[in-house]
Order: sequence, then C-alpha cells, then structure tokens
Amino acid sequence: MLPPPPPIYLRAFFDYKPQKDALLPCGEVGLSFDKGDVLCVVDRSDPDWWQAYIVGKEGTCGLIPSEELEERRRAFVPSDHLHTKRVACGLIKTKKKKKSNYETRKNYQFDKSDIISYEEVQEMPPFHRKTLILIGAQGVGRRVIVNQLTRSDPDRFGCAVPSTSRQMKEGEEDGISYNFVSRKDLEDDIINNQLLEYGEFMGNIYGTTFDAVRKVNKENKICILDVNPQTLKLLRNSEFLPFVVFVKSPSLDMLRAMHQHASRGTGTVPDSDLQKTVDESARIEQLYSHLFDFTIVNNHLEETCEEILFELENMETNRQWVPVTWVYDCP
Repeated sequence: MLPPPPPIYLRAFFDYKPQKDALLPCGEVGLSFDKGDVLCVVDRSDPDWWQAYIVGKEGTCGLIPSEELEERRRAFVPSDHLHTKRVACGLIKTKKKKKSNYETRKNYQFDKSDIISYEEVQEMPPFHRKTLILIGAQGVGRRVIVNQLTRSDPDRFGCAVPSTSRQMKEGEEDGISYNFVSRKDLEDDIINNQLLEYGEFMGNIYGTTFDAVRKVNKENKICILDVNPQTLKLLRNSEFLPFVVFVKSPSLDMLRAMHQHASRGTGTVPDSDLQKTVDESARIEQLYSHLFDFTIVNNHLEETCEEILFELENMETNRQWVPVTWVYDCP
C-alpha cells in the first residue's frame, strides 16, 4: 500500500464560508478561511473536497473546495459531477476515486480573465526582494512615493530608465531620463516581448524594458516600479522577486482635500475625476488583491514611505511564504 502523498501548502485567493456553500450540506465540517490565508492541505484523495487546516491554527481541520471544484463553480461551468456526490457530516463519500493533483499556475496566467483559487507556496528563510512594485489607480500618489524613496536612500533604491523613440531634446542626456533608441528597435523589442509595458504618445513609443530593471538589480539596488497591475504576471517570479504594494485610494472627501492641499490654489480637480480614481482603485483591489503583499492609503507621504520601508524590512528579516515557483524555477 502506497503511503499518502505529503501535505502541500496553498495560499487562498478567495474567502470561503462553508455555512454559505450550497454544495456542502453540513457546514460544520467545512473550514472557514480568508483570502491570503496559508492552508496546509493534508488530504487530496477526493476530487472535490480537500481536508486542510490554516497554518497557525493547527487544531482546526476541515473541508475546503478543491481547486477544480472552486474554479469550475466560479466559471459557472455546469457539471453533473457536482451533483452526483454529497458530503456527509464528518466524512467524504464518493462514487469513484479520482486522483486530484495540484498544478502550480505559471505567472503568465495572472490575467484578470483567469480564474485562480489557490497558489502553492513554500516557507522560506528571510531574503531580499529585488523589486518594489507600486500598484494603484491614477491620482493616488504613486509617483511621489517613488521619488521620495529614491531620494531618501539612493544607494538602496533605483528606478528603471524608460526607453523612447522620440528625438532627444536640448539639455537631455541619454540614459538619464530616457534611453533614446530608434522606433524600429523599440518595435523589435515589442515583438520579442522585451518590454514590461509600453505605449504611444504623439507618434512616439515609450516603454520600460526588462533589461532596464535588471540593470538596477545588477547595481545591488531594489528597483522601484510604478506599473499597471497587469504587469504583475510578468514580474511576479523568481527573477524579480517583487514586494507588491497596493496604494489604495482614500475616500472621495479625503482625496479632494489632498488635491486641494497639493495644488495650493493653482487649480482644482473635478469631483468626477476624483470619483474615477476611487472607482478604479476599488476595481483594481477587487481583481488583484490576492497578489498584494501590503496595502496602504497614501494620506501622508512621509508616513506612507515609513510604513512601506517597515513592511519591506519585515519581509526581509522574517520567514516568508512565497510561490513555490520562486523556489524551484531558475531565472
């Protein structure tokens, strides 16, 4: 008789309340958990219901929906298999055995269209993160946070120099504010997937290459990136080892007061634009919060930077749960 497979550790990407699960007739046998909890799965022999406990709460073990069941349900894909089996209080009854293997998702699958329920993780000793990624809606102050951090500790933090196809202006120096390259070179980089993100403005291409990020890392600095959340699928890997901070929008009233203080009477931002910031912030949080290491509201710049530095130090001095691909994938 083969020994049971070893337990695996998963980070939950959703909240689960068994009492509200119609597929679990007896809610008492289910395990309630929150998004971000690390679960130790001790039994995956059933295709739809796994047995697990929350790390740090080893005394409580219960049933959780398997990856297959949860993703099928969230995708609204009907399946006869969902209704041919029932869970009795205290044990699992199935009509047939089916092996259920957990397959770690690759980073390119972190699109908003993907449905991901769990991520396999492993606990690691303290280590330094290579990138600090700031995610947030336009208007929450990410750029001023970047500037404050790089000015306060230029030996520790650096920024990736973007590339552009526009002509260099008088007084500009190549490699300082921009890397000036030909349009063809940038188009070739786009075709070859060498750009982290890019866009076009007034007929010129602007973008940030992966090599620009690597250049900062080779200088033994943490590269700070102010990017769109979609780029997390390209950066959340063993090469860039990111610490992801979500800069959340404050309330509409607070955001209005912040902009009035910053403008010092030079002009006001319409409430309609401020509301767009609040709404976009909520949308980003809903779609990507499972990928954030830390969330903060930028009410005061100095305090915000201090809190980010504190959390970054905490991540680098304590044991961490990281995606298992960071452990086994080679850059």
